[in-house]
Amino acid sequence: MSLKPMEKATFAAGCFWGIEAAFREVEGVISTRVGYTGGSVPNPSYKEVCTGRTGHAEAVEITYDPQIVSYEQMLDIFWNIHDPTTSNRQGPDVGTQYRSAIFYHDKKQKEIALSCLHKLQQSGKFKAIVTEIEPASEFYPAEDYHQQYFEKMGICSSGKCGWK
Repeated sequence: MSLKPMEKATFAAGCFWGIEAAFREVEGVISTRVGYTGGSVPNPSYKEVCTGRTGHAEAVEITYDPQIVSYEQMLDIFWNIHDPTTSNRQGPDVGTQYRSAIFYHDKKQKEIALSCLHKLQQSGKFKAIVTEIEPASEFYPAEDYHQQYFEKMGICSSGKCGWK
């Protein structure tokens, strides 16, 4: 019996701290890391990304076991933990680095993401979804102090943030 390899999913949905915390609670998620993707400047710093001039989004890269959690389930979580109708904004965070985006890693992920987007638009749950769906590009891990930030700051006890 061959085991399926682990897969990656990359999402941007506002400040990466909360998004990472939400996905860390998902059964089947092996690891997460926050960082920057979708921009034009190599190896940007947090300070550079915050200027909005690098083109990067704050994102979370997730390694998961597709035998436990599907990409469709990951997308369902993504849609439900942020507002996909606000352009370059999530809550008090404003700027292109806080945009809503799905960075697909292969053709299958692209097709699934587009299909889910279409179904969500048809459902009427959201008025006008502005989430970008684009190919995954170079992912630059954020500085160490950003990784698992909520856990480090004691916002999540035992890794649980109550996002479910």
